[in-house]
Amino acid sequence: MRWLDIREIAIELEEQYPEADNVNLRFTDLRNWVIALPDFTDNPDGCNEKVLEAIQMAWLDERS
Repeated sequence: MRWLDIREIAIELEEQYPEADNVNLRFTDLRNWVIALPDFTDNPDGCNEKVLEAIQMAWLDERS
C-alpha cells in the first residue's frame, strides 16, 4: 500500500482504529498510524498535508 492508495488506507484505518476520533485527528498521529499499517510499503516521508487530508476525508466517508 502506498500514500496514494487513499481508499485502501481509509478502510484499513477504520478496521484498525474503529473508535478513533477521525474528525479531530492530528495529522502527525494520522501519518504515524498510516505508516504503522501492516501493508504500508511507501516512503514514510512521501506524504504532505494534502494527502493526509484526503486520507482523513476518505476515512470519514468510510465510517458514514
